Amino acid sequence: SYNIKDQNFESPYDFYEVLISGDGLSDGESRCLNAKIILLLANVVSNKGVLEEIFLTARKSFVEQ
Repeated sequence: SYNIKDQNFESPYDFYEVLISGDGLSDGESRCLNAKIILLLANVVSNKGVLEEIFLTARKSFVEQ
């Protein structure tokens, strides 16, 4: 069984720092970059059920605040 909340790589904080760095992009460019990254990762995952679970898990962190 696959659990999306399991940590599956060694340094998630390093990846997060790269993700949020933006490398000098404007806010709009950064949002476009993030959207492209999401679509590329979704293509790799390529499982609608897993993608929906990821979306709902991520969204829940905002709704529960």
